[in-house]
Amino acid sequence: MCGIVGYIGYREAYPIVIKGLKRLEYRGYDSAGIMLYDGKDIQISKTKGKVSDLEEKSINIASSKATIGMGHTRWATHGVPNDINSHPHVSNSGNLVIIHNGIIENYEPLKKELSKRGYTFTSDTDTEVLINLIEDVKKKENIKLGKAVQIALNQVVGAYAICVFDKENPDEIIVARLGSPLAIGVGENELFIASDASPFIEYTSNAIYLEDEEMAIVRLHKPLKVRKIKDDTLVDPYVQELQMNLEQIEKGGYDHFMLKEIFEQPNVIKDTYRGRLHANEGIIQMAGVEDNIEKFLHAQRIVIIACGTSWHAGLVAEYIIEEFTRIPVEVEYASEFRYRNPIINKDDIVIAISQSGETADTLAAIKLAKERGAFVFGVCNVVGSSISRETHAGAYTHAGPEIGVASTKAFTTQITVLTMIALRLAKAKGTLSNSDFHRYLQELQVIPEKVLEELETNDKAKEIAEKFKDATNCLYLGRGYNFPVALEGALKLKEISYIHAEGYPAAEMKHGPIALIDEQMPVVVIAPKQGHYDKVVSNIQEIKSRSGKIIAVVTKGDVQVKELADYVIEIPETSDALSPLITTIPLQLLSYHIAVLRGCNVDQPRNLAKSVTVE
Repeated sequence: MCGIVGYIGYREAYPIVIKGLKRLEYRGYDSAGIMLYDGKDIQISKTKGKVSDLEEKSINIASSKATIGMGHTRWATHGVPNDINSHPHVSNSGNLVIIHNGIIENYEPLKKELSKRGYTFTSDTDTEVLINLIEDVKKKENIKLGKAVQIALNQVVGAYAICVFDKENPDEIIVARLGSPLAIGVGENELFIASDASPFIEYTSNAIYLEDEEMAIVRLHKPLKVRKIKDDTLVDPYVQELQMNLEQIEKGGYDHFMLKEIFEQPNVIKDTYRGRLHANEGIIQMAGVEDNIEKFLHAQRIVIIACGTSWHAGLVAEYIIEEFTRIPVEVEYASEFRYRNPIINKDDIVIAISQSGETADTLAAIKLAKERGAFVFGVCNVVGSSISRETHAGAYTHAGPEIGVASTKAFTTQITVLTMIALRLAKAKGTLSNSDFHRYLQELQVIPEKVLEELETNDKAKEIAEKFKDATNCLYLGRGYNFPVALEGALKLKEISYIHAEGYPAAEMKHGPIALIDEQMPVVVIAPKQGHYDKVVSNIQEIKSRSGKIIAVVTKGDVQVKELADYVIEIPETSDALSPLITTIPLQLLSYHIAVLRGCNVDQPRNLAKSVTVE
């Protein structure tokens, strides 16, 4: 949510900052801005809209030779999206400039106090309050900017990643974070600042990720100093070598990142189990599980916490883990978990799932679970992310960068990791027979080939999309392992096409949603041959008798559902437990093509952010 880019070095800053902002567009935003300092003057340009709008507005500064700059993409919280509320924000003196991700919760009392002292405000933002608080501290205490930032941040409540520049000391940028990610790229005679590494990956592969409640002075020709905000103690910064490459964050010939990421799934599922799954030897080896196997084996309960698509992956895992291991599983929205005074015991295991590893609600839930004595295991995609550092142990999904806001490959790789965990525990507990264990290993190993085969239904999905692009509502139905897939299919459609959609267990249709069904209502039914096939067929007949338009996802060779459905997409046969890895593919494609046909911004849907780092 929101994006930060900063540069200080020997190159011209403008093109680096603008390109960096474009790399961060996936995070979701509604306005953008840039600050440059050319050695004499601060130049600021900002606007409601996209980075392309910012470029048009910034023609007069685009040729600046400035070698220091900061840029921001804003997702509105305090104040509507407009030019004035856009970042950067400047202090009353005009000397200090700030860009800020996050929320300052106590900005109102701070603003009232500053107003009494003569400060004026032009925007509705909490950020303008913060920069004037920093200025007030700096003036009152007669101290340098870094110390003023530290004192001011100890007075605020909320979350932030900030970059602050002082015209009176123009050789440095002060950065700090709490609850919102911030990376520093370390190059040769140049330094970069960004919300993630994508803006500077082509310039350096060395990065420092600030931890929560840390700040740093980013300046050339001097060692990078990282300090704790609360007590000013020095921290030894860890320089990490990035695994990302430029090719991963480019579209690679696809029209949209979402489509590219859908088609990457055969490879990333394979990458996720590579080195962990040895089907021929009958082995699953995951360091995070192996090192803590006794904790897993003695767990009385597993609680899965997540948000959005990751929550749906957790629901799939609930079915798989309980079926394979016979350990009770509960799946909780992270945002609700932390506020309902949950019962957490020391022999509970909490599995936290997040694509970005920065989800604010999930991080808060992790901290609560740890305080109550639970063992917390993380499943996330981004190496070095906050969740990977906050949890006791974990497993990465190896999906590679996911740029499209609507998650696709993260979902299938999360299910892959969680399935491997379930299989490893089942083997250790003896809750799966040897033959079933080996069969599942073999089936999981060939899932990428079956997903590749399913991607060949792309044209069929596009053809169906043509028929339903003007729908205003859609119902998704599934049973058992594929009920969460129905929820995920509905989420994908509403996220990127803005069509209202709901997912339900197929049997629940009679308890309300059936009232909505008429000839105008498309109903997507996930009906593989395994599982509760006969029951789903009965549900389809109920829809048919009410003139609903049926789009069915069926196993190849199906006859019964084909006769009832208006449109059919076939999937390769696989076991019921692993079917979500395949059934989700046509639903992703269908949502994508409907959104494209409706002229929607597929990669950056309105009002959404990729990494939700505020509550």
